[in-house]
Amino acid sequence: MTLHRTRPATPADAADIARIYTQGIEDRSSTFETRPRTAQDITPWFDGAHPIVVVDRGGHVTAFASTSLYRPRDCYAGIAEFSVYVDRAARGAGAGRAAMQALIPAAQAAGYWKLVSRVFPENTASRALLASLGFREVGTYEQHGQLDGVWKDVLIVEKLL
Repeated sequence: MTLHRTRPATPADAADIARIYTQGIEDRSSTFETRPRTAQDITPWFDGAHPIVVVDRGGHVTAFASTSLYRPRDCYAGIAEFSVYVDRAARGAGAGRAAMQALIPAAQAAGYWKLVSRVFPENTASRALLASLGFREVGTYEQHGQLDGVWKDVLIVEKLL
């Protein structure tokens, strides 16, 4: 029996995605964002061009991984930015890995040749997960943004698909 069932996300998952993303925002470990998200904030993500997957365990969404626009210039059309977030209660149990293992082929099938993101250096769980999936850290943006009034660096990660 598979612990983590993955599937393409639908707009009906927007409330669960918002709930999980808001946990990440509250934890201050994965994003510069500080405003909690609602289902209405998430619904526009479903643009038909950027894959989003969820991990469903027993009918309950425990994680998601999403792609979004990297840059609007045509030369970057095959590059997507990605995010992965896991419900607090499901962290450390493989849901993030399952989400990324579903997102990577979905992004490739959608025509993307590269996934990129940024990770806080202290987010060792995300760094280990991404490294194990073949992402490489390609550099550091120093003082990339402020979170609660403190400058933070981010590591740039990428994977060719």
